This record gives sequence, C-alpha cells and structure tokens, in this order.
Amino acid sequence: MANENDIEDVWDDEDPEGEVNEADAAPVERLRIVTDKRQEPLRIDKFVMNRLEGATRNKVQQSIDDGFILVNDQVVKSNYRVRPNDTIVVFETRKPESQEVIPEDLPLSIAYEDEALMIINKPAGMVVHPGCGNYTGTLVNGLSYYFMKTQVPLDELTRVGLVHRIDKDTTGLVVIGKTDEAMTKLAAQFKKHTVHRRYIALVWGDLAEDEGTIHVNIGRNLRFRKIMDAFPEGDVGKDAITHYKVLERFNYVTLVELRLETGRTHQIRVHMKYIGHPLFNDATYGGDRIVKGTVFNKYKQFIDNCFSILTRQALHAKELGFTHPTTGEWIQFDSELPTDIAEVIEKWRAYTGGMTKQLKQKLDNM
Repeated sequence: MANENDIEDVWDDEDPEGEVNEADAAPVERLRIVTDKRQEPLRIDKFVMNRLEGATRNKVQQSIDDGFILVNDQVVKSNYRVRPNDTIVVFETRKPESQEVIPEDLPLSIAYEDEALMIINKPAGMVVHPGCGNYTGTLVNGLSYYFMKTQVPLDELTRVGLVHRIDKDTTGLVVIGKTDEAMTKLAAQFKKHTVHRRYIALVWGDLAEDEGTIHVNIGRNLRFRKIMDAFPEGDVGKDAITHYKVLERFNYVTLVELRLETGRTHQIRVHMKYIGHPLFNDATYGGDRIVKGTVFNKYKQFIDNCFSILTRQALHAKELGFTHPTTGEWIQFDSELPTDIAEVIEKWRAYTGGMTKQLKQKLDNM
C-alpha cells in the first residue's frame, strides 16, 4: 500500500471531519509530574527524557512542538526551564499496535467501482477505521470482507485502501484505492488539495454574509486533547481553509455549502464553531443545545423534535471529485442528502414558513 509519508496530511483529514480521527487512539495521559519545591532549573526536554524509558531528545522535542507535553496546562517550547511546583503532563502519542482486521459481512453502499477504486456512501454511525474502542463494525471491517469475497489482492488489511476519512456521525462519500498505484496517486491529490469536496451542513444562526472563507489554524485543544480547537493567532495547529456559501436561511439556522481547501481533523465543525455558527446537534462543539431562537416552550419542543430525528451533527459529504489514478480523467460523484438531514430541513421550512404566514396575517390586520 502507499507508504505513510504519502498520506501524512491526508490522515489529518476530517475524520475531515475525526472523536479525533477514529483510527487513531485519542491521546491519553501517560505521565504526570508535579516538580519538587527544590527543583533546579532544567530544560523541559531533558527533564522529560530523563523520566521516560527509551525516549530520545528528538522525540521529546517533537512531542513538545506538537503540544503533547504541557506545563501547567500550557504549551511550551523545548528550551522552557522547569521550575518548582510545575505540573508536567505527557500525553501518549503513539498509535496502538495494529490489530488484526476481522472481515465482517456489513452492508456497503457502493456508489461506484472499477479495477482501481471504489466510492462508498458511508452511513451515520459507522466508524471508518478500527481504532481504540472500535475494532468491529467499521467500514474497514466491511471492506475486508468484500475484498476477500471478490478476491481483490490486498497486502495490508489495516489500511484497506483508505486515503481519507469522515467522522463516525458524518455521512457521505469516501474514496477507496484498490491498488498500490491508486492509493499513492489519490493520496497525492489529497495532499496537494486538488480534490473537490463539497459538504452540506445545517448550522446554528443566520450568517451575516452569503459566502465567505474561514482561514484559521486548527490543532488539538490545549486542555482537552480529545477535541480540536481554532487558533487564530497561527502559533499553534495547522493551516486550515474552509469556504462557505449560504443555500437557504431559516431565521435561527442556516443551510450552507462548505468546500474544503485543506483537510484537518474536524475542520468544518471547528471552523463553524469559531465563527459562532456550530453545526446543528453537534454534541462535541456546542450544537446540541438551543444556540439561537426564542424562549417559548413551543420552540423548545420543536428543537427537541428535530434533535430526536437528527441524533448527530448535521453534516453530509455530498460531492467528491478527483483525477482518476489510472485514466487521468476527472471524475466526480454526488450523493443524496440522508433522510434524517432532509427531514429536519423540511421541518425548518415548514416552521419558518408558518412564522412568515403569521407575520403576514398580523401586518394585514393592522
């Protein structure tokens, strides 16, 4: 399969959505030290290296740069000198050892397939890749069974042709490479940001502009390492660019189209939260409560009804386009909105339509 260097940026993809990337165990606390009140000043990299068996200075410095070693809940530089009563936390960054992938006969919605690749329309609730706490029932488990049944030769079942991912509770299109050549060429396109990816989302609030671009770094939250955060100063995280366009307005929520120029973990979800418009019912980033609206019980009941229909973030990977790794031709795929998102959109249309009708009647009677 493609080597890991070819897909370094791709595997940061929004898991582009990624819950940080399901295939990777979320960082866990490995070591916590509160320094003695008589602690002599000592560089943090040397301090940690002396306390972790097998740790090299380069690896420790890389962990510091990546924000996996915190001092008093803050990111520091390698030349920071440890002081008395400092609290130092080291997070485990190594991926878990590869687990044997168990082929499972799972329903797969195959939108397209040829000798080089296949396009899967992933349902909500399906994790893409086996990882910490999710070793069965994943897309990879289903693909392993499918490839085994169709006798497609695969040397590594731990990756099974994955070039990118979307979140467990995000629906939509995922491309699978079936050969080493396809994997390598598809991964290169994702890394160069030449892949067309169009998402549809329902977000809280009424966006001020009809379209715009969010260009803000994304990295792991400095305190809660299992979630991501926006870093507008650009000193932490990786460069991330999301373009948005309003499709339909419902007063308190807005239907938007989003195009990714980069693919960072949870990019859409983090960027929309950053501009004050979290995704509807996104429990991780504050969208699972009433963000905009009225205080009336009728409205609260309406929102609860919507949440009961759409029990996840309202995000769908609708379009996916790229250059075919074998033919060199541009190919593009589209998918229908899933039933839960479509039904909630219709409920909002009816709700705001009813409000407009009532307002018109009041104006007519004035």
